[in-house]
Formats: sequence, C-alpha cells, structure tokens
Amino acid sequence: MNVNSLSSTFLLIAFFVYLVAFLLFVLSITGRKWSNRDPEQHTKRWGFVAFIASLVGFACHVTFFFTRWAEGNHIPTSNMYEFMTFLGMMIMFAFLIVYLIYRTPVLGVFALPIGFIIIAYASVFPSEVQPLIPALQSYWLKIHVTTAATGEAFFGVGFAGGLMYLLRAVDYKGTSKADKREQRGVELTIFFILMLIAFIASIFTFNGSGYKAVFSKEVITINQGQQETSIQKETYVLPPIVKPYDTKLEEMKPFLGMSEPLFTAPSWMEGASAGRKLNTVIWSILGGLLLYGLVRVVARKPIGAAIGPIVKGMDPEDLDEISYRAIAIGYPIFTLGALIFAMIWAQEAWGRFWGWDPKEVWALITWLFYAVFLHLRLSKGWQGKKSAWLTVIGFIVVMFTLVGVNLVIAGLHSYAGV
Repeated sequence: MNVNSLSSTFLLIAFFVYLVAFLLFVLSITGRKWSNRDPEQHTKRWGFVAFIASLVGFACHVTFFFTRWAEGNHIPTSNMYEFMTFLGMMIMFAFLIVYLIYRTPVLGVFALPIGFIIIAYASVFPSEVQPLIPALQSYWLKIHVTTAATGEAFFGVGFAGGLMYLLRAVDYKGTSKADKREQRGVELTIFFILMLIAFIASIFTFNGSGYKAVFSKEVITINQGQQETSIQKETYVLPPIVKPYDTKLEEMKPFLGMSEPLFTAPSWMEGASAGRKLNTVIWSILGGLLLYGLVRVVARKPIGAAIGPIVKGMDPEDLDEISYRAIAIGYPIFTLGALIFAMIWAQEAWGRFWGWDPKEVWALITWLFYAVFLHLRLSKGWQGKKSAWLTVIGFIVVMFTLVGVNLVIAGLHSYAGV
C-alpha cells in the first residue's frame, strides 16, 4: 500500500469513527430515558466513551495529515481538498479542547456533525497529491493557513454552542411576531446546513453514476501578434439546469427526461465555469429544499422543535458561556493567521500588504464581524439570544469566505478552488 492510499484509509477511518462518536453522544443524551442507571451517571458514562471515540478518530485524522504530508513533501493545505480536511481536523481539535473545559456531552451532538460534514465536503474535490504551485512555495503556507483554520475551527464550535442556545431558548409554541421571527431564523439556519449536506450527497450520487455533461466554447487569443483559436471545454458533474453563456452543448446524458439545459446563464456571467457554478448553486438550493421538506414530513413539526428537546436539560447560561469562550479562544488565533501572517506573506509574494483581493476582503469582514461580537458582548452586555444569533451569523460569514469566495469569486486565491 503506498503512502497516498494509506493516508486516505486513515481519513476514511477517522470519518466513520467520528460518526460512531456522534451516535454515542446522542445515546448519552437520549438513552438515559430508558436506562436503569441514574440518568446523570448514564450521561457521564456514555459521554466519556464518546469522548474517547472522538480522540481515536482525531488520532486517525492526524495520522492522515502527516502521512499525506510525507507523500507530497509539503504541508497538505494547498488546495480545497487538503484545506477542508485540515479544517475538519482542527474543528475536532477545538471541540476536544472545549469539551475538556466544560464536560458537556450534548456539545458533541452539535459540534461533531460540523466536523464530518466539512470532511465530506472536502471529498467533493480532487484528492490527488499535487505539487505546490510557485505562489505557495513558502514557509508562510504552514504558518498562515494553519493558524487561520484553527481560528475558524473555534468559530465553528462557537456556532454549535450558539445554535444549541437558540434551540434551548426559542419558544416554538409562541405565536407572537418575535417568536415567529426567531423560529424562522432557526429553521433557516438548519436549512443552510441541510443544503450543504444535499449538495455533498448529490455530487457523490452523480459522480458515482458516471454522469457528465460537456459544453464547449471557441476562444480567440492574440499571441505575439498572431490570432489563435482554441476550444475551451467545461464538464458538469450535475445535470445542467443552466447552460454556460455562449457555449455549445457537446455531450449530455438525459436526466428525468431532460436532454438539454432548461435555460442559459445571463450574458454578464461570461465564462463556462461561471455557468457551472450557477448550476451548482441551483442544485444546492433545490436539494436543500427537498431534504428539508423530507425531514419536516418525517418530524411532523419544525425541525428546530423536533431536535430542541435534546438541549432542554442544559443550563442556557452554560451554553452561552461555551459559545463565547470558543470564539474568545479562536479570535486572536484567527487575527494572527488570517490577517497579520497573511499580510506578511502577501508582502513577500506580491510586494504589497493589502490588495483588496476578494479573499482578503472577506477575511477582513469576518475579523470585523467577530470584533463587533466581542465588543457588544463585553461592553454592551449582549448575552443570551443576541449573542447566539451573532455566533450563527458569524459562522455563515466564515463558510461563505471559505466556500463562496473560493469557488464563486475569482481572485488571487482562486488556486484554492477546484
């Protein structure tokens, strides 16, 4: 077995061990109803077993990280697959740290899914070990990316704590305008999570079936005064609901009776990849709506109301504290990695500290958002629901910075995309 396949095996083992740990955490909370033991003792016992399983999964994940490093001869954070697997690893690391502080098994029910969803999302991207492009051949790759991801990982745990607080505090039986607004906010947050899950599932499903559609476009370039014509091709792995602007359909497998795209991308979305990205967004939204609808039918109630009882026994102040502490730990780490170290590397690589690249701008937006969060928390006394909503919104900003900017907006950091 070569090193690359060995590393992939360890990642797969880590993924399934995380799933087992998640189920054990669920058992520690829900199983106490049927346990002959004291409910508190049942929770502590199975919570400890789940924590040990999480440690085992983390150890396998770390083994994947270093074996892949040995294979590629560089730290594995240079593309979206490597970065997202590293982020998943650091989310698990952040969870283990916060768990050791608060010893709250219910945190595992909400934090672990963030970790293994990120890992599953990483698997959407090509996993082959690739040589470093010149822009990344610097020791700052190790320093900048690892610290930025670690800070974002603690933000993820803070998000889990904030969502737990909202599920505990939002009154799903309330009928006032404020209650309805909070209920819709929680459901919308859950929808975003389900949309990401649906996107991952659809990619795996169509990839596994060998589906593809190919579009081509004639591109004219000028090289040393000579006009050259080339054919640019774009391959879809999801059925093309939308066709790239000014392209020709070369190949398309029929899907549900659809043998050609339903409509063409607008002219301002030039470039075949822009159409593919729009198609991916449409599929993600449709898949999220379908998955959300199915869960609602099974639960027969709003999803937040269905999973809310899991945290009903928790002290809201503890959940608020967990969320705040996770962000308080992550913020200075993110400041170092995503801003200070990033600007130093930018000066070395591009000759300037700041260039208004989309990724730089959104990293700054993320940093400012959490700065406002900490200011309002410490100076204005924003705690409870206000604080929880900010942690949820903040992590959505983080995910857009990681996913939306890398895959939708072109910039100097586009090498991190597919």
